[in-house]
Amino acid sequence: MTSLPTQPEFDIDCRDCPRLSDFLDQVGEQYPDYFARPVPPFGSAQPRLLIVGLAPGMHGANRTGRPFTGDHAGVPLYEMLHEFGFATAAASEASDDGLELIDARITNAVKCLPPQNKPTGVEIRNCNRYLLAELNATGASVVMALGRIAHEATLRALGLRLKDWPFAHAAQHELPNGQVLVDSYHCSRYNLNTRRLTLPMFRDVFQRCRDLLDNP
Repeated sequence: MTSLPTQPEFDIDCRDCPRLSDFLDQVGEQYPDYFARPVPPFGSAQPRLLIVGLAPGMHGANRTGRPFTGDHAGVPLYEMLHEFGFATAAASEASDDGLELIDARITNAVKCLPPQNKPTGVEIRNCNRYLLAELNATGASVVMALGRIAHEATLRALGLRLKDWPFAHAAQHELPNGQVLVDSYHCSRYNLNTRRLTLPMFRDVFQRCRDLLDNP
């Protein structure tokens, strides 16, 4: 891949989605100690692995200001990142806890906390330009999509037709730009509790990403 800028586009003051901006204002008033702003990506500036989630959680990233930090979904994610050599610690507790990602970066399809964790299609599309900038600027060779929305947001950002690249857990897609998209069910509490996603299933996805990076 060609050399690209090290810092992808991100606007912490973005208010392009009135519903999300108003909701964040309300949350900030209710929880004055919370981050309650668009949550920036976290990790290496030019990683080989880019992980795309859905959106910040109310008492997780929206509170701490770091993706998947402070909520249940972050527990298995950071455990796997550490197990496969992408993180310096197995738990992400706060934005200032000293944890660093190695050759990996985490972002979200939607950077703002949505009411009931459900962004609208318009909100996903509004945020798509930030995801596209990140897909281009990081130069990541492997992209892991956590859930269907993250998968489809990634495809839309790259201008690809959804029907040509169907979502399925552990699916692997060789994209026209040279990146490999690997799908996983989202590591949410609900998916883990219902065993739609198990830790062995999640580990297998990380193993596939590690193999792709180590044996391109």
